[in-house]
Amino acid sequence: MLLGPIQTTADPWTAPQTRDLRPFAPEPRQTPRGRHAHLLEIAAARRLRCVERAGLGRSEDAGYWKAVAPTAVFKAAELRAGDDFATLPN
Repeated sequence: MLLGPIQTTADPWTAPQTRDLRPFAPEPRQTPRGRHAHLLEIAAARRLRCVERAGLGRSEDAGYWKAVAPTAVFKAAELRAGDDFATLPN
């Protein structure tokens, strides 16, 4: 007697079920170290954009990206000086 199709995959969720459950997924929390690393990535990307724009002869764009890059570094430094930023173990 057949009751229904036999599931052959190990994945317990189908695509429609995953879409239905997505609103109930917990929001990811970013740690202070993760936020610090992300801010430094932003600063590096801005510096690279500056170099890219300067290479294309777009000096006004290059000047903008060069000017805004330190903002992310300053935010990262403020975060690092905060009490939430735990020191690494020795």
